[in-house]
Amino acid sequence: MTSVQPRVAEPVVESALDARRSHSPRPFSGLPRWLYVPAFFGAVFIVLPIVAMAIRMDWSRIGEVITSTSSLDALVLSLKTSCAAMIVCVVLGVPMAMVLAREHFWGQEVIRSLVLLPLVLPPVVGGIALLYTFGRHGLLAPVMNLFGLNIAFSTAAVVLSQSFVAMPFLVVSLEGTLRTVGQRYEVVAATLGARPSTVLRTVTLPLVMPGLASAAVLSFARALGEFGATLTFAGSLQGVTRTMPLEINLQNTSGDPDAAIGLSLVLVALAVIVTVVTATISERGQR
Repeated sequence: MTSVQPRVAEPVVESALDARRSHSPRPFSGLPRWLYVPAFFGAVFIVLPIVAMAIRMDWSRIGEVITSTSSLDALVLSLKTSCAAMIVCVVLGVPMAMVLAREHFWGQEVIRSLVLLPLVLPPVVGGIALLYTFGRHGLLAPVMNLFGLNIAFSTAAVVLSQSFVAMPFLVVSLEGTLRTVGQRYEVVAATLGARPSTVLRTVTLPLVMPGLASAAVLSFARALGEFGATLTFAGSLQGVTRTMPLEINLQNTSGDPDAAIGLSLVLVALAVIVTVVTATISERGQR
């Protein structure tokens, strides 16, 4: 007869795991303890400069700084142009993300690299590129002159600058969402006779909507903080092209650090709100 060996290991392991679960208030992460040390210093490296600004700020002037005419003009302009840039990013970036995620063609990796180029380019280089494309003596100047268009150093130039640097954020984020969702439901809908436009409208977009919303908010946040390309291509004219980052730079270089710090803290608060909104959208999309 064949003897059956008792399986001792599994009950022992299960008992150990049960004991750990009963005594541990949080889920077991499996991370080595030493990893928390560089993680802590990384968090301090990010948070400490913001704390330093808050300590340096003369809080008795915060109302005066925020409500000044130049600050309000810069804030309103930044919000308007960032919203417009977000719309441009959605209109142009969503199709790009879908083509890159769903299609396979020769030179696709090269196209993807070019689309993501503004992520690694210095913003001032992007501003110069836009200036020599849409400027008065730029590549498209003859065509623009036919329609009487003059984009450089205008509010439209601010929107183009913000869109140029923010669009890759939307494309990268949405492409990742599309790859995660997969094509199973799209294939089923197409098999049942749905046209490609119908599949896009009734299947693909609803599936990726949380990811799309999160990507759009991220592009808005990046547009809100744009500085270099805007200064190079649009200039710094109050109420026309001077956004919040440009106003902060002006106040800092003109000898009013309290105003620069106060406006910087306003942008920090807006960034925190955007981050919370993005995290909330992503969490709801995963449920």
